[in-house]
Amino acid sequence: MATVLVVEDDEFVRSAIIHELGRREHAVRSAGCALDALREISQSPPDAVILDLGLPDLDGSEALRMVRGISDVPIIVATARDDESEIVRLLRAGADDYLVKPFSGEHLSARLDAVLRRARSAPAPRTIAVGGLVVDMDRREAALDGGPLALTRREFDLLAYLAARADRVVTRKELLAEVWRLAYGDDQTIDVHLSWLRRKLGESASRPRYLHTVRGVGFMLSAPR
Repeated sequence: MATVLVVEDDEFVRSAIIHELGRREHAVRSAGCALDALREISQSPPDAVILDLGLPDLDGSEALRMVRGISDVPIIVATARDDESEIVRLLRAGADDYLVKPFSGEHLSARLDAVLRRARSAPAPRTIAVGGLVVDMDRREAALDGGPLALTRREFDLLAYLAARADRVVTRKELLAEVWRLAYGDDQTIDVHLSWLRRKLGESASRPRYLHTVRGVGFMLSAPR
């Protein structure tokens, strides 16, 4: 049994999905709009999400991007859009699978079982060490010289991304795309978060230990020499 969040504004469709999943002994919660779904996911994470794209407050693709900003929960997109390029875009944006409406209960159940199976067979916890900096990717915890770091979600995401690419220069564009999930944005956002992160690492841009600015290119995390 899994806890599944159904995000669908059409009451008839939502009721049908809830009935089908309940019949298969899943615990089902529902939301009729993107903001309610985000609140549900942040406060009480489900095991999987079925996400309709035609939501009243946000386009489903934007909702998908926002969910991916706070959670790695498996997401099945339910869409009436069967255009191949659109489906590829959604998968690249973070969807784990998709269903084209209308779909049967059997089809939904099979897709749900598949994404849950993949999620449950995830690899063992990963820990990255760079000098005295240790980042536990699965627990979402970081420590410096044995002491825990109090990081916000975005600070952790930024640190983890750079740590996984230690000794490699990462561009601003790559950080926006992979950490913020944005195709473009304000560079100041990156600078502000790096400044906060440096402060917690006990360093500054003028006297870096771990976080180095490569002028005109990007940033690199490396162990102190």
